[in-house]
Amino acid sequence: MNHIFKCDELMINKIIKLIRKLCMAFVMLYGLNLILSAANIFIPINLVTLILVTFLGSPGILGLVATYFLI
Repeated sequence: MNHIFKCDELMINKIIKLIRKLCMAFVMLYGLNLILSAANIFIPINLVTLILVTFLGSPGILGLVATYFLI
């Protein structure tokens, strides 16, 4: 029975870690938009960009900026 609670605790910790990463991704995208707004560059903050930056981190942001310039 104690093993079940241990698994639940591990799952909750993983969910909390994912939520923290999502929040950090939002802050990073928002900060990037604030910095780049002077150059009229805007990266939209939506589900796709949040997921990309959550899982890839800084390389994900660089990829989004590179995509902006290529399109």
